Amino acid sequence: MKRVIYPGTFDPVTNGHIDIIKRAVDLFDELVVTVAKNPTKNCLFSTEDRLTMLKESLKDYPKVSIDSHDGLVVEHAKEVGAMGIIRGLRAISDFEYEFQMALMNRKLDEDIRTIFLMPHERYTYLNSTIVRNLAQFKGDVSDFVPPIVAKKLKEKYG
Repeated sequence: MKRVIYPGTFDPVTNGHIDIIKRAVDLFDELVVTVAKNPTKNCLFSTEDRLTMLKESLKDYPKVSIDSHDGLVVEHAKEVGAMGIIRGLRAISDFEYEFQMALMNRKLDEDIRTIFLMPHERYTYLNSTIVRNLAQFKGDVSDFVPPIVAKKLKEKYG
């Protein structure tokens, strides 16, 4: 069985993330979506809130499980028995950072592969920061996030 992880901050999860998840589900037997606790980021939502939004957004995907991890992603991949790490590439600007991370992860464990997936072109500009900023200024985020996320953003920003 081929299990992979898809780590991210998911603050909040967007339709671009969901698109990558759908693509990964088509390729692998099992996908573990992992909320990574990144000490360099100030998150709008707690880890528990992000887990709840992911669980609701992905409830119709039986091959997907949701968890969180505090530490090196490659170590988490080993802990859950994953053979690879899914990373989304939206644009050239993502590639340099993701390439460096993939090489570092390979150095840490050459058996854990990094798999790059591209979202549908309609999501190439979309990221969580843009969604948070739009919601903060009372913009309609419903085209960019699952319904549970739109609701939670509205609760945060009124």
